[in-house]
Amino acid sequence: MAELTPSQRTWKAFKRNKIALAGLVFIAFSALTGTLGYLVMPDATPLANNMTIQLGIKKPGSEFTMLRIRLNAPIDTLGIFSKMLFGQPSFYNDVPITSYRFFKDSILVDEYVGDEDRPIKSSYNVFEVAYGVKPVYDGSKVSVTLCTGKNLIFGLSDSQLSLIYKQITREQIIKRRFWLGTDVHGRDLLSRLILGARVSLAVGFVSVIISLLLGILVGSLAGYFGGWVDASLSWIMNILWALPALLLVIAISFALGKGLWQIFIAVGLSMWVEVGRLVRGQVMSLKQTEFVEAARAMGFNNARIIRRHILPNIIGPILVLASSNFASAILLEAGLSFLGFGAQPPMPTWGSMIKEHYGYIIMNSAFLAILPGLAIMLMVYSFNLVTVGMRDAFDIKSQSTRI
Repeated sequence: MAELTPSQRTWKAFKRNKIALAGLVFIAFSALTGTLGYLVMPDATPLANNMTIQLGIKKPGSEFTMLRIRLNAPIDTLGIFSKMLFGQPSFYNDVPITSYRFFKDSILVDEYVGDEDRPIKSSYNVFEVAYGVKPVYDGSKVSVTLCTGKNLIFGLSDSQLSLIYKQITREQIIKRRFWLGTDVHGRDLLSRLILGARVSLAVGFVSVIISLLLGILVGSLAGYFGGWVDASLSWIMNILWALPALLLVIAISFALGKGLWQIFIAVGLSMWVEVGRLVRGQVMSLKQTEFVEAARAMGFNNARIIRRHILPNIIGPILVLASSNFASAILLEAGLSFLGFGAQPPMPTWGSMIKEHYGYIIMNSAFLAILPGLAIMLMVYSFNLVTVGMRDAFDIKSQSTRI
C-alpha cells in the first residue's frame, strides 16, 4: 500500500473529528448557498429588496395570494450568471389580495391591508394588469402599445376577454409563502439571510487573504533577518497589537469611508498582526535548522529559502490561525454593520438586520433579530470547530497565536 502524503494524513486525521467535519459541512453548505445567491432565493430581485409594506412583520410560514401587476418598463431577462451575481429586476408590482373576480374588462379584488383591518375593494383594468400600459378603446376593439413599441389589438368579446382572464389567473395570481417571515418593510427574511451569508463569507474570505499576504510578508522578514529589521517590524506590530480590533477597524473605516469594499480592507488590515507574530516566531525557530543551512550552502537566495523551504513547513499553524481569523472577521463585520459602519442599506447583512429589528424582541416578533443572530452564532461556531479540528489534525499541541 502506498504511503499517504502529509496532506492526505492531515485530511484523514481531520475526518476522524466528526464535530469538526460537521462544521466544515455547514460552512460548505452556506458558501454554496451564498454563491448561488439569487438562483435559490425566493426573492430574486437585486439585494432582495422587494418591499410589500402591507406584509410587514409576518410570522414564519405565512402565505398570501398576490396579484402581480405588470410594470410599464423595459426590463431585460438576465442570463443565469448575471442573475446569480446581481439578481433579476422584477417584472411585476405585487399586490396582496384576499379574493378576486373578473367583470368585463376589469378584475375586482379585495386588497389585504392587515390582519385586523377589513380588505380594501379595488379594481384594475385587465389589460393594464397583463401588459402594464393603459389600453386605448376604439369601439369593440382595444389597442395596447407595449414599451417596446409593439402594438397589440384585442376584441372585447367574451371569448377574447376569457383568454386574458386565463392568462392573468395562470401567470399573475400566485401563492407566495414566506418561510421565515418578513421584516418590517415586508421583505422576505429568508432571501435576505441567504444574501447576508454571501456578504459575511465574502468579508471573511477577502479579509483573511489580505491578512495572510501582509502578515506572512512582514512576519517572514522580521523572523528571518532579525536585527534592526526585526526590531522595527516588531515595534509596528506591537503598537497595532495593543489597539482593540474593533476600534482599529472603526478608525480605518472612518479613513476609507462607509461601504462593503472598505470593510474588506479595514478588517483585513486589523488582523494581519496576529499572522505576522505567528509567522515571525515560526520562522525564527526554523531558520537555524539543518535543511535551511543546507539551502544556504547550496547558494539559494533568501527569498527562495523563505518561500520554498520555511513557509511550507509552517503552513499548518497558518491555516489554523486563518480559520480562527475567518470567524473573527465575520464577528467584526457584524459588529460594524450593527454600528452603521458596514455595508449600507438596502444591502442585507446579518449585523444590519439585527440593528433594524432588535427593538422587536420584546414585541412578540423576536424572530426578526434572533434569526440573523443565530446565523452569526452558527457560522462562527462552525469555524471554531474547524479550527479545533485543524489544530488536532496538524498536531499543533501548544502553539499560541500570541508569540
